Amino acid sequence: MTLELDELTILYPEKLWLELSIQEQKKAWQLTAQKLYSHTATRWNAYLNCLCLNSFLTWLKEDPELGDNLQVWPDYNQLPSFWEVVNGTAITLGETRLVLIPSEKSNFTEFRIPQEWVDIPNWAANYYLAVQLNLDDRWLGVWGYATHQQIRKEAKYDPMDRTYSLDQEELITDLNVMWVAREVFSPKQLEVESLPTLSSVEVEKLLDQLGEWTVDLPTEMSFEEWAALLASDESRQHLYQRRLVNQKTNQVEGDRSLVNNLSQWFDNIFEAGWQSCDAFFSSQQKTLAVQFRNQTALNEVRVKGAKLIDLGMQLGGTAVVLLIGLTSEWDEKFSIRVQLHPANEEVYLPPHLKLILVSGAGNILQEVESRCHDHFIQLKKFKSPPGKNFSIQIALGDISIKEDFVLEKLAGW
Repeated sequence: MTLELDELTILYPEKLWLELSIQEQKKAWQLTAQKLYSHTATRWNAYLNCLCLNSFLTWLKEDPELGDNLQVWPDYNQLPSFWEVVNGTAITLGETRLVLIPSEKSNFTEFRIPQEWVDIPNWAANYYLAVQLNLDDRWLGVWGYATHQQIRKEAKYDPMDRTYSLDQEELITDLNVMWVAREVFSPKQLEVESLPTLSSVEVEKLLDQLGEWTVDLPTEMSFEEWAALLASDESRQHLYQRRLVNQKTNQVEGDRSLVNNLSQWFDNIFEAGWQSCDAFFSSQQKTLAVQFRNQTALNEVRVKGAKLIDLGMQLGGTAVVLLIGLTSEWDEKFSIRVQLHPANEEVYLPPHLKLILVSGAGNILQEVESRCHDHFIQLKKFKSPPGKNFSIQIALGDISIKEDFVLEKLAGW
């Protein structure tokens, strides 16, 4: 369940809530478009950070005592080299450094801080702010903050994605506490272990290894090597430039024969087994065509595709029809609607049939299950930026079938 900005303000009055206007979103998108990134996923990361930074700075500058000595660290021109490889942005208020960590997650339960912002000595900050962005309802919320000392002592470390995490309840929710502490106490000396010094040969070897875009963090090398590379402005800029040079081939290739490229659907190009809904309905599924026309959820979307899914002869030849509707948005995101209907002129779906949305990392994001007399089931409409992979899984008993999808940038954008 999502809450409106007014409701959040009433429920959590001690937290900071800001409205995100369409103009602010478009401005952040335009600013991000002025810079180059190696992949649509890194550009989206830059957009979220740019929107978060601009909105927070606008709010801060309303207080003259805070706005007078406010600076972006290290400076605006270097931000793309940060956003290319990590989530978060640092700002300084005199001798105090804050790091804004934005997240799009609709259900904020924990604060995940990239290890780079904690364990790289010249990146480490005094305070880390957990920022939630809701682009659909156009609001920004700061759920609270944690200190560097608190993160090092209390946060759980995940070696898989190299992040520190704190539960929402562990955050200090009132930002006024931070402002008062900043005024009363001098910033504490941060305790961060020093990093190794890399030779020019080691730097070049790492740059060759990291030059091509990958969705995964560089877990094949030690964090100390990775951090030492990023800590140097020169080597980090070289890494950024190296990735830009290779941007034409910086695609998540995987097994293309098994991945459906949804972006091609806008050019009426469908992978094997898929058809446009019009072509599918004209050839078969008369009952489904009538049901579909009586639905409004998919009627208004721009592009619709359908595929007949065979769930196996051991289930009596049960088959269903998977329908997916796509609409492109102004910010290059796609609105996606997924439905599952009975096939072979059946009226109802078999009970206990599951329709599941799975992230590219393999996490279940949504799940719905059919009842005894359901004409169809559907997932809640969701949005995804280009560059993201996801899967739709259909499961009944011991039978499970998965369709993998990728979204790419539309031509002309």
